Amino acid sequence: MTYDSDNIFAKILRGEIPSTRVYEDDDTLAFMDIMSRADGHLLVIPKTPCRNMLDASPEQMTAVMCTVQKLSHAVMKAFGAEGVTLQQFNEAVGGQEVFHLHVHVLPRHEGVSLRPPGKMEERDIIEANAEKIRAALSA
Repeated sequence: MTYDSDNIFAKILRGEIPSTRVYEDDDTLAFMDIMSRADGHLLVIPKTPCRNMLDASPEQMTAVMCTVQKLSHAVMKAFGAEGVTLQQFNEAVGGQEVFHLHVHVLPRHEGVSLRPPGKMEERDIIEANAEKIRAALSA
């Protein structure tokens, strides 16, 4: 399979589609998921092209996972979470819908289930949650 440079995450990286960014470094970008399954649900992606972890370079995987760890601590702090769920899907039969490597980071609380997939979150809630994460990162 080849990388599609017109996928939605590639367009977000190029600034062609708006996103609520919470963290960025030379190699990765973290932004809020617009179909949030938990308050603070965000995505971490590499800035360079790769479909998923099956074709990612060791450098891409290292950069992404370092950012995932950093953002996992931040969402736990921002939302008083006791844990974090990470999700990463590969190829259509593996559940992947956007073919650019990405890791979902979801803060979790005891006894609280994830919301069902596919429901758009309100823009003001997304921005408020992003601000909590940004504050936790800068604290």
